[in-house]
Amino acid sequence: MRDIRYIVLHCTATSQKTTILSIQRYWRNFLGWRNPGYHFIIKPSGEIVQLHPLEKVANGVRGYNANSIHISYIGGVDRYQKPVDNRTMHQRIAMAMIIDDLKKRFPKAKVLGHRDFPGVNKACPSFDVKKWLENNKYNV
Repeated sequence: MRDIRYIVLHCTATSQKTTILSIQRYWRNFLGWRNPGYHFIIKPSGEIVQLHPLEKVANGVRGYNANSIHISYIGGVDRYQKPVDNRTMHQRIAMAMIIDDLKKRFPKAKVLGHRDFPGVNKACPSFDVKKWLENNKYNV
């Protein structure tokens, strides 16, 4: 197993109606990626879909992927493409559950937002991960 140092939270920066298939097509056809951007993606319903094995590297944060697991929720922007934390309650609960599970498996891993890494100039995941983690355990 890889040496996991980070659990990275993302948003897809799309409408919550965006399909996983369209996100995967974007990675493959527009960005030219062979591997997905996330290990897990969370639908608005709260369903967690694993897109990539944990043993393999995903394309979530340039320079940090070898030691990271990436989790994203579908959404993260409003209708004007402005960053907004529009996670549904189901997504918040699912995100808290998967973080709990991964922290048990990788207790030394730090949970960070994509925007918390050096050189990243984007709002992803459209919320302050540190504050979310501090408030009411996961502020679900």
